Amino acid sequence: MSFAKQFLSEVQTVAARLDPEAIERVAEALALVRTRGGRVFVLGVGGSAANASHLVNDLRKLCGIEAYAPTDNVSELTARTNDDGWPNVFAEWLKTSRLNANDAVLIFSVGGGDVTRNISPNIVRAIQFAKQVGSTVLGVVGRDGGYTGQQATACVVVPTVNPEHVTPHTEAFQAVIMHLLVSHPKLKLNPPKWESTK
Repeated sequence: MSFAKQFLSEVQTVAARLDPEAIERVAEALALVRTRGGRVFVLGVGGSAANASHLVNDLRKLCGIEAYAPTDNVSELTARTNDDGWPNVFAEWLKTSRLNANDAVLIFSVGGGDVTRNISPNIVRAIQFAKQVGSTVLGVVGRDGGYTGQQATACVVVPTVNPEHVTPHTEAFQAVIMHLLVSHPKLKLNPPKWESTK
């Protein structure tokens, strides 16, 4: 079997093993945030940061939900990293944003963070702060969900079908799941351009 066939076969398996009920729970939680006038803060690093930026756009434009990603402001991100340290960068950003119980923090992460091994401490501390102020914590993560999976109100774990491809499958399916969410009838208010063009 060629590499392309193998990879695409893995994609099919990941899609078949996703938990649709977990995705529905995330959709319902986002709908509640909008109903109560809250905001959604999407956190991710690397490829997940790119997905976070994309989701912020779609939540705002298609779903009418006020949303932000701290990684969209490179100046503030680097200033906080320099002054507060990388582990604190997201939590300090959320503090300045006055994160509160009406809001949600949505984590895009391959591993979800790990307290014991000090992996993605910036995500871990952001979740801890969100829980402290009573915000909803949501996630789309890989592997076993990590700290995000343990702490989230609703979390989609992208199943591992090949340990060598955890990162590409997780980040690819973050994009699939976020497009599912912004297309969900509980969330979508406005059609995308091409769907509205006859």
